[in-house]
Amino acid sequence: MPKADIGGLQIYYDVAGPEDGRPLLLVSGVGTQCIRWKADLVGRMVARGYRVIRMDNRDIGLSTKFTDLGIPDFRQILDDKQAGRVPQLPYTLSDMAGDGIGLLDHLGIDRAHICGFSMGGMIVQLMAIEHTDRVLSMTSIMSNTGNPDLPPATPEARQALTTPRPDARTDREGFLRSRMETDRVIGSPAYPVPDAVLRAEAEENLDRSYHPTGFSRQYAAILATRDRRAELRQLTMPVSVIHGTDDPLVPVEGGRDTAANCPTAQLFEIEGMGHNFPVEVYDRVLDGIDAAANRA
Repeated sequence: MPKADIGGLQIYYDVAGPEDGRPLLLVSGVGTQCIRWKADLVGRMVARGYRVIRMDNRDIGLSTKFTDLGIPDFRQILDDKQAGRVPQLPYTLSDMAGDGIGLLDHLGIDRAHICGFSMGGMIVQLMAIEHTDRVLSMTSIMSNTGNPDLPPATPEARQALTTPRPDARTDREGFLRSRMETDRVIGSPAYPVPDAVLRAEAEENLDRSYHPTGFSRQYAAILATRDRRAELRQLTMPVSVIHGTDDPLVPVEGGRDTAANCPTAQLFEIEGMGHNFPVEVYDRVLDGIDAAANRA
């Protein structure tokens, strides 16, 4: 169980692929563990010549938790942001971007290709902005720029993401049903995932780590993050932006806005894809990652 000590935090990671493969750091979305980058997808990345590094973000999975800091006041965060005040947070997305750079330091990697989905897309954007010299290429998937004028999630997707789940310690079955329903709501309409697969994935994640309050603190960091458009316009490394046309949680306009504000970006829209990685779109996602990495 490898962990990197990064500024006193223990960050879990795993590595797949040869030592001389192209280093590719994968960053996950809000409340999700590194195993959301599934082993078969990682295997295909390795087959394309990458040395793949998955990490559990702080406050989730097998990395250091921040339970003692409690649940942030979301309304106060939004009020502070609107008033131009700096919200009081347990940590920021920039802190989480620093964790990824610290992991590269731990592994002795000077520069890497970086790829993140959803919140992870925001984090890799901040890595590219704040640690430019460490990034070979950047791929942002199903994410956005922090532009406040972008379309919001559908009401159904927002409710599925934010409605409290049953406590898995007292109602395991209720928790699993709730997790599966969320995955159905935000998933890809053209590529529905069988219930048996959804359940197996929910059980795997639950049995690996149960830490529901980590979602709240990561979500607070998302709410407080800044509009990154002006900074993205300064990027010079190759960028790919990948987004499903049927994403109910982060609408496709978020990907289009990201590509429009990254001068070197190529946009890859995938018809019928929602806010997940069905196996049917693996190769198109990998083609997008390759498009940026091959230009580096």
